[in-house]
Amino acid sequence: MKRIKPKTACLLAAAVMASGQPALAKDSPALILARQLNEAFVEVADHVSPSVVVLYIRQKVNAKDSEEGGSFWDLLPPEYRRHFQHEDGAQQQWLQGEGSGIIISPDGYILTNNHVVENADKIEVRLKDGRKFTGEVKGVDPNTDIAVVKIKATGLTPAKLGDSDASRVGEFVLAIGAPFELNDTVTVGHVSAKGRVFEHEADLDFIQTDAKILPGNSGGPLVNLYGEVIGINTMIEGLDTGIGFAVPINIAKRIKDHLINEGKYTRSWLGIGIRDLKNDSDYMGLEAHLAPDVSDGVLVIEIRPEGPAAKSDLQAGDVITAVDGKSVQSVHQLREEVSVKKPGRVAVLDVVRGKEHLTVKVTPGAMPSAPELAAKEHRPHEAVEPAGLGLTVQSITKELARQYGVEVMQGVLVTAVEEDSPASLQGIKPGDVITEINRQHVFTTKQFRDTLKAADQKHGLMVNLVSEGEKRFVVLKDTGGN
Repeated sequence: MKRIKPKTACLLAAAVMASGQPALAKDSPALILARQLNEAFVEVADHVSPSVVVLYIRQKVNAKDSEEGGSFWDLLPPEYRRHFQHEDGAQQQWLQGEGSGIIISPDGYILTNNHVVENADKIEVRLKDGRKFTGEVKGVDPNTDIAVVKIKATGLTPAKLGDSDASRVGEFVLAIGAPFELNDTVTVGHVSAKGRVFEHEADLDFIQTDAKILPGNSGGPLVNLYGEVIGINTMIEGLDTGIGFAVPINIAKRIKDHLINEGKYTRSWLGIGIRDLKNDSDYMGLEAHLAPDVSDGVLVIEIRPEGPAAKSDLQAGDVITAVDGKSVQSVHQLREEVSVKKPGRVAVLDVVRGKEHLTVKVTPGAMPSAPELAAKEHRPHEAVEPAGLGLTVQSITKELARQYGVEVMQGVLVTAVEEDSPASLQGIKPGDVITEINRQHVFTTKQFRDTLKAADQKHGLMVNLVSEGEKRFVVLKDTGGN
């Protein structure tokens, strides 16, 4: 057998491999399109990255002894201790964090998240080119989680702020930031959804995306394929879920100048308790009491005595369908329309009251700060015990709803029933929700009390209620006077 030289064998093997795996056709339409898309991602990242900064945050932490006598340092898990340092051997700790930001002007104004810079004692801003500057917080808005930071620099490259309202579900987006201290990280995904509203952020909607957003991305841009910022990356739904959320850039554009010039953003409010009509009307049977052409709107369940609406003709039980001629179909839309009104300027509400269409003028006021609002809303939900009926009711709170396993939030909650009382004999029990008395809706204990005062209880009260998810109707007669 003739022996093949090693060099010849290598050439033969290469020829076999080459013949078995031909090169991809360079003119394949599918590959051309894919390569164009690939190049688009690269171009967008190159275009926007110079406008993205990294924020290094230092926050002083007070070292206090725990109840067990240990120090703050001792209570920290080992993996977190690298974020702290001791000074001069004393128990002086500094919490260090990192976030991202977006340059919005050549002279050093930067958009980021409020939670990135909140309570910061020192901010260092690092640019794409490696330069570092000390940052100063110019203004924050906790409601939207937006903040503006200023650095002393000129000639910077600002990002182009796009139109988040024009973004479409399914379109490609890039998230740029510094997750886990990995600067200049770019991830690609889509707009997964728009208008996401969460209970704890009731007056703010989000853009949902599957572009990877991780700790450290906060404050960085969500960018479309035109290189325009359509959102500010804000939060994630758990690690490795592929679900992230960004504040729409149109919201940031609306408030950024106020943060720069005033340090805060002043919203208007009406001081009313409201719920979506569409989600609750079928359950409560409200549609039978409203004009037949009303299917959407916002139901007023409470007029707060300290709020601006208390001085207007607006009433609990009204359904608001428009603000200054603009249709509102949800709580979020109503809050959005009212919040942008100038405090003190009259707003005209289109209202449905029973079968009647009305217009009601209300003068919105400046919304109190979060602590002031919490203090105003932290008023006791008094219990009402009408004599002769043998029951106690309270206005429904989230805490009471959880305690009694109640899903209905419109009405008054029965919290106690006396034995052998009219209420007990009719099968009413704690956890039931009374929604109407004599065909009048009752949303608060005040309405409950006022309705009883206006009724002839000795002739019986027609009571609509929800008990264990079922609607019931009973007649209660006062046996002991009011």
